Amino acid sequence: MCGCYKVDFEFAETFSPDTNYVFQDNYSASALEWVQMIEDNGSTMRMQHILVIQDMYTVKHWRQDWIYQPKESFDYVEGRTWKLTSHDPMTVAGRWEQRVFQVDDSPRYASVGTWIHADGRHFWEANARTPLPRREYTKRSDYDVMDRRNRHEIHDAGWTHEQDNLKVQLDGENEIIIAEEKGRNTYTRVDDERCQMAVEYWTENKDFWSEVRDEWGKHMQADNDLLQLRGKVEGKPPYVYFMDHPTDEISSIIESFIITEE
Repeated sequence: MCGCYKVDFEFAETFSPDTNYVFQDNYSASALEWVQMIEDNGSTMRMQHILVIQDMYTVKHWRQDWIYQPKESFDYVEGRTWKLTSHDPMTVAGRWEQRVFQVDDSPRYASVGTWIHADGRHFWEANARTPLPRREYTKRSDYDVMDRRNRHEIHDAGWTHEQDNLKVQLDGENEIIIAEEKGRNTYTRVDDERCQMAVEYWTENKDFWSEVRDEWGKHMQADNDLLQLRGKVEGKPPYVYFMDHPTDEISSIIESFIITEE
């Protein structure tokens, strides 16, 4: 999964149980993205995605961690709330968890599945409740959470991330599916030289982001079984505060977004 990729994003709503539902236009976009391995000890792998925009500048993108036989997960609930879920060792035996993080390294979602290597295929599947996707969370208010069926499959030319998504409206104890969606993100390997800007960005800033990860990690431990975050502080989301890489302010920035019980 690491290296330089041309990425094609494609999404289409396919079905709704509501005959009056107005289907949204199909979504498609392309990007150049570098995937950097930042840790691999055999049971934990961390991969940072970095966008290269028009060969002019870079943007730190999402991060994915893969954990073998995880002891616990921070599962997304709704809004900006995550809860710690402990796993029975028997239920995760031989399985891998994918943890997905936002551009500011705060949690996004996690799910556990089995990598299958059979009949010439190499793929992993799992279900996860997730926040609204980045392409819609500032545009849509008619649903609250997304239930995903994720499939990552490795190919000779790269890898694909396929999604079967349910857009779910929360109404008290009721959950209403307003639409189904099919998604496909296709990662096609290209010459690593095309992503040299991203390599240089990471070399220069990896220590800063390591400190950010460590600070978030302090708030995602077993003694904190619930994590609730503010969306903005003084009108700005977390990633804005990190844009200038203020090393001395990492702890105070993150703590300002965490909602604590009085």
